[in-house]
Amino acid sequence: MSVVNRIKTSDLELKDRLVGIKRVIKVTKGGRKFSFSAVVVVGNEDGIVGYGLGKASEVTSAIAKGIEDAKKNLIKVPILNGTIPHEQVAKYGGAKVLIKPASSGTGVKAGGAMRAVLESVGVKDVLAKSKGSSNHHNLVKATIEALINLRDAYTVAEHRGVELNKVFNG
Repeated sequence: MSVVNRIKTSDLELKDRLVGIKRVIKVTKGGRKFSFSAVVVVGNEDGIVGYGLGKASEVTSAIAKGIEDAKKNLIKVPILNGTIPHEQVAKYGGAKVLIKPASSGTGVKAGGAMRAVLESVGVKDVLAKSKGSSNHHNLVKATIEALINLRDAYTVAEHRGVELNKVFNG
């Protein structure tokens, strides 16, 4: 797990994707108050991704707040040949996700919220399945959790204190 800390987001060319937007109604004694919440994913399509939640009384303001929040929560993800290094399962709330590496040319086989995260991080070939809840918030958080837990062979070798070829040969 490596969190990108203190990196100037101006140095990175981050692209944002709107995952979902909801209209929230608060009923008070004086009537109804409308506001919007937006889930946004940002990434440079080269191993860095983040997500954020923005809430405001206007849609554009909610999206802008979501983008700013996403830039504060960036993580670095290992990508090998356009796919992920190994299979990973993660859970957040009621959402459970499974992501598997795929051969070259497969594409991103994933549903809405998961697709936005995986494409933003720069994965070109992956198989993904969401089980349980289809809530956008929880699906994004579960997918990010799965990506945080990914480790490449170099990290495993360094952690175990062995040479790289020992990791592959057992």
